[in-house]
Amino acid sequence: MSTASHQPATKPVAAPSTPGRTAEGEQLMAIADTLVLAYGLHPAEIARIPEGTSTDNFAVVDQTGRRHFVKVYRTRDNLALERTSVELSEYAADGGVATARATRTREHELIATHGRLPMSLWSYVPHTETAEGTLTGARWAAAGAAMGRLHSRLATHPAATPTLEPGAAVCDVAAARDRFERLILAFQNMPRLGEFETWALQAARERQAVLGDVERILASLPQLTVQVMHGDMAGPNVLLKKDDVAAFVDFGPPTPGYLAWEIVRLGCDPKSCVANGGERWLKGYTDLALAYRDANPKAPVDDLLSSLRVGCAAMLCAAFPLSAPVERPHLVDAALESYARARHEAALMLLDRLPVLEEALRDTLR
Repeated sequence: MSTASHQPATKPVAAPSTPGRTAEGEQLMAIADTLVLAYGLHPAEIARIPEGTSTDNFAVVDQTGRRHFVKVYRTRDNLALERTSVELSEYAADGGVATARATRTREHELIATHGRLPMSLWSYVPHTETAEGTLTGARWAAAGAAMGRLHSRLATHPAATPTLEPGAAVCDVAAARDRFERLILAFQNMPRLGEFETWALQAARERQAVLGDVERILASLPQLTVQVMHGDMAGPNVLLKKDDVAAFVDFGPPTPGYLAWEIVRLGCDPKSCVANGGERWLKGYTDLALAYRDANPKAPVDDLLSSLRVGCAAMLCAAFPLSAPVERPHLVDAALESYARARHEAALMLLDRLPVLEEALRDTLR
């Protein structure tokens, strides 16, 4: 994920080579070299932005005082796929959707590949915060309208024509049951469990116990729209400026997926859901759905009406981030622990109140 709006801690460009220079200093020097050679940009300051799961992210101030955002790719193995993600962001922007813009290299490339570190350079979106935990009031409708415009634009992407597919295929319960069984066993085989591991083990058992309910939810779903989507429509990838959406960031490749899942993934942002409480969250979600319908009227209403069932099923089937202590322990920190607890609470709330929530959403949309 990227957070191109965050204010970084001040950090100067790496100094010239010294025997004790750290790995981070080496990285900063490599970034500075590539900025000069590939972009003709002379950095005055480079600062790491802590967030980033698949890339290393940096804020850059050039010698004119202009700010930029840099994504450093940790491997060259998937650069072709990464390039299609940047192209999808540009396609959305060309259609009038609010996104951060990529800066092309002197050779007109979207990703600089000839330096020591492959990277992309982006316009910096100032004075914003992410939608993670901050969807309140008028922001719900703003997020719905912006997402509707985005999906309307991506419905025209040449990679795939929108189609109707069985909603039951949105997730694989048998695979989820197997994942949770293996995860529970892995926790049980750990020599000791900390507080978060103990909680994650209990949460995994709770998820495993409700998978029968998930199967029934999936069986009740109608056919739903599958089309090219953003690909990672999570709160951290939606930048807000006051009550407006300033930019969508961190697109995935142009891969078809269920619109209903992308709608609910943002609309049921776990931290916003928990922070608002059930009734205020439901009011916000219906505001988001109404604004989405107005901005993307060609989308079938079933995608909106079924979105809560889709979100409930998909979140309950997902092992991550419960699996992080076993599979990706380097990612476990206070922020991930907080997100894991909020996501689990939101998923169980949806399951417990699904009939009431869906009735309220249906009454609003029809």
